[in-house]
Amino acid sequence: MTDTATLCPCCGQLNRCAQATADAPVSQCWCFSVKVDAQQLANLPPEQRNRSCLCPRCAQGLPPDSPLLAD
Repeated sequence: MTDTATLCPCCGQLNRCAQATADAPVSQCWCFSVKVDAQQLANLPPEQRNRSCLCPRCAQGLPPDSPLLAD
């Protein structure tokens, strides 16, 4: 069973967040170098903002089957 902290709240896929699976703060994650699409954050329900990690595609505002702009 997958922990919900590791799932993207937009698409339900794995978010690949280093912090979601770490017991302590991390110094590197894919999201540290990607500009997160403001509209994707605005679309999140208030209870998920600053609590759930987007996957790389959703963070960039891309459809689930599109290639990543940065990884």
